Amino acid sequence: RCENLVEVYFQLQQQVMAASSELGPELLPRLLERFNEVLSSLVKSSFLVEKQPPQVLKTQTKFQASVRFLLGPRLLKATPKPYIVRADMVTEKQARELELSNYSNTLSESTGEILHNMVALETNPTSGNCCANFKNVLLKKIKRCERKGSESVTEEKCAVLFSTNVTLTPSNVSIHLQVLSLPIVVIVHGNQDNNAKATVLWDNAFSDIDRVPFVVAERVPWDKMCDTLNLKFMAEVQTTKGLLKEHYFFLAQKIFNDHSASPEDFQSRHVSWAQFNKEILPGRGFTFWQWFDGVLDLTKRCLKSYWSDRLIRGFISKQYVCKLLSMEPDGTFLLRFSDSEIGGVTIAYVMRGKDGSSQVENIQPFSAKDLSIRSLGDRIRDLGQLRNLYPNIPKDQAFGSHYNSEWGGPG
Repeated sequence: RCENLVEVYFQLQQQVMAASSELGPELLPRLLERFNEVLSSLVKSSFLVEKQPPQVLKTQTKFQASVRFLLGPRLLKATPKPYIVRADMVTEKQARELELSNYSNTLSESTGEILHNMVALETNPTSGNCCANFKNVLLKKIKRCERKGSESVTEEKCAVLFSTNVTLTPSNVSIHLQVLSLPIVVIVHGNQDNNAKATVLWDNAFSDIDRVPFVVAERVPWDKMCDTLNLKFMAEVQTTKGLLKEHYFFLAQKIFNDHSASPEDFQSRHVSWAQFNKEILPGRGFTFWQWFDGVLDLTKRCLKSYWSDRLIRGFISKQYVCKLLSMEPDGTFLLRFSDSEIGGVTIAYVMRGKDGSSQVENIQPFSAKDLSIRSLGDRIRDLGQLRNLYPNIPKDQAFGSHYNSEWGGPG
């Protein structure tokens, strides 16, 4: 704990001062200087962001954040006026320069205008915590910096820099405290939210702890990407039922545009940022992440209980569905996420053609709007051609607990 380290520091300092006559005029100043460096390092490392600002931050939208000074209650010198913590936007370049200077440099210019960005650093008498709580902050505007190559505004990372000047007791030393938030992507329109979330997800999942801000790998192992997608899915949908190996295989085929490789082949591959959220999927108008995020949103809003009951195969190709269902009895069906639309779920089922041969039909995908009008369970009950959920579960047995009233309702 920081408080314990500080106590040890003061004890050592007292011992050094007590032995000052024995240490001599050359060694004593060097020791005291080193002690001051250690104290400064301790104090600076105890200034932390307790509540991070939103990592996707829209201009003209209020947000909250807080910083905590762990050693404040022990070291802050009492003053008539409280110490003030200031919040400023900094670019990735500015964040890098601050990091490389070990936060000894101070910010020359903010990259955005933040309202209500100065808050008192106060010690709570009940908890004893020394905090500055930013409750009503608003990023009024952002000054975009020069971007690299084909980088879009939603790939541009910045951060909030929290800073203050305090005087320590009993040494009466003034010290400048600074700490950076996690990287932030600033957007001005809601339609940028999806791509901004991709930048944040990639950065959070694949950056090293000790890095130069905000450097992150351009390519990552596919198995790490699988872990990330699984954790994201379970967190967003709030389910304990994660993705399965068969789902990863389908997702690998989609992101690598490769239908000839085996699941084992994909395990040794690396996936790039471009494949994740820059390159448009073949024959589509959207990227892999935009499609996956649409599935997340749909499942979270309308399909959570169905997914958690494992009633939705979901991540499975149209071609593989045909292979699975082609030899099944009439009315056998399964549910998969639409390939052609963002945020759609479709039902594939077996029916007999006029010539007696079986064929697999796909019902037009249902969107979140469709399922808010009438739930998926009620739609399945409505469709007489659907009989058994693949492989052979009667639909009333599988979906009965999801049926609502005769007039339907949200799922």
